[in-house]
Amino acid sequence: MSGDRFLVTGGSGCIGAWVVRNLVGRGVPVTVFGAHGSRDRLRLVMPEQDLAHVEIVRGDINDLDLLERTAREGAVTHVIHLAALQFPLCAADPIAGARVNVQGTLTMFELARRLEIGRLVYASSAAVYGPATHYADEVLPADAELFPTSYYGVFKVANEQSARVAWETQGIASIGLRPHSAYGPGRDQGVTSKPTLAMIAAAAGRSYNVDFGGRYQFQFANDVARWFLAAARSDLPGASVFSLPGPAIGVDDIITTINEVEPRSRGQITHGERLLPFPGAFDGAPIAAALGDQPVTPLRDGVAQTIACYRDAIARGSIDDVFLDRVLAA
Repeated sequence: MSGDRFLVTGGSGCIGAWVVRNLVGRGVPVTVFGAHGSRDRLRLVMPEQDLAHVEIVRGDINDLDLLERTAREGAVTHVIHLAALQFPLCAADPIAGARVNVQGTLTMFELARRLEIGRLVYASSAAVYGPATHYADEVLPADAELFPTSYYGVFKVANEQSARVAWETQGIASIGLRPHSAYGPGRDQGVTSKPTLAMIAAAAGRSYNVDFGGRYQFQFANDVARWFLAAARSDLPGASVFSLPGPAIGVDDIITTINEVEPRSRGQITHGERLLPFPGAFDGAPIAAALGDQPVTPLRDGVAQTIACYRDAIARGSIDDVFLDRVLAA
């Protein structure tokens, strides 16, 4: 990736932080653009000395002039767009959600056009689909009907269609990736973050209830980040959208694994039975065929890394009771 320079919007979020960590680890210059300029998740997943190599710019995702100036000053060659409001925030304020998630993505396509970089890699979501009961297949094929049941999902469908139009009318190639349920260090927001919150609770010696059950494709955050980097390196034409692969894992299996990794948590971590409003698994063959295979972190390794990461952060004092009270109340 010699000569590459990356702009990552939402780079202080969970997946963004892992993308940045991977880039810095390869010596690739990276600029993070986001609304808050927070370094908390970045500090969680990478050493402070590595973070010193990251430029962080705070700004509105729809401030096209600032984005363009930032990108040109950084000689940006690749853009990964991850900035978004999560599912609960879109439900609470759909207008704000549309402004960030839909208008913000259109802004990024215009940025790609102005920079003449030719490609945008962006995050879509499993929320473009409906509940499992809507489909006949247990593992959803690539051509399954899009049937979002939330504003968040509707906004992601709009982005996928905008990507198609951008390719057809302006020749801007794109790859949208649909993670299912990311977990791991930094995943402390969003409807599927609760298994990670259970790991945080275990690290802190607290109790926690994951208020849903079922089986879903829980994907370790660093694995998801590697898919975004593979997409950024691709020269695939068109407006492609891929669901990410991975085995379906039961919420009960995650809790069992938490208890194995941190035996003190036995009896303190529980789960409910309600099912989430989207399918449990997607066919990952198309993305593997297009971008090649990527490593898959075994569940026990992912859980162990997550608990160890938060245990260390608590011991260092970089995560305190205020943070724990806030995230574990979600």
